[in-house]
Amino acid sequence: MQKMNRGILTAISSIAIAQGLKILTHKKVTGEWDVKQVATTGGMPSSHSAGVSALATYIAANKGSRHTETALAAIFGVIVMYDAQGIRRHTGEIARLVNELEDSFASLSGDFPSFEFVEREKELNEFLGHQPIEVLGGAILGSVLGFVSAKFENRED
Repeated sequence: MQKMNRGILTAISSIAIAQGLKILTHKKVTGEWDVKQVATTGGMPSSHSAGVSALATYIAANKGSRHTETALAAIFGVIVMYDAQGIRRHTGEIARLVNELEDSFASLSGDFPSFEFVEREKELNEFLGHQPIEVLGGAILGSVLGFVSAKFENRED
């Protein structure tokens, strides 16, 4: 029977662990338990960063830092982490501004009866990306898990 690809398993496990940790970090920040955090984007730690860092570290530990697969995983990881804390975070900030603007229009429409304003049923999601510290937290978590996974695999051989 063929084993599942250990690199994929390591990356997916890192993503799952990071998503689970969001419940704990949310509790620490807000004082409230919210199991729905396990399925959210944004938050601490970044599961995107954890997954790509775990994969890159796992490959580097097994193949070496000069191997092409390590370079591919590292560059892919940097792009994903940059996107998570850059573009996706800015998209979330724009969503927050749009939601605030809509709230302002809703309150103004009450003062002007001839102004027809139809409010959306659901606000835009404001938590799409990550703060740099959340990306760093995910990267550290993923790197540790990737290294540990590689060391366990090497001991099994």
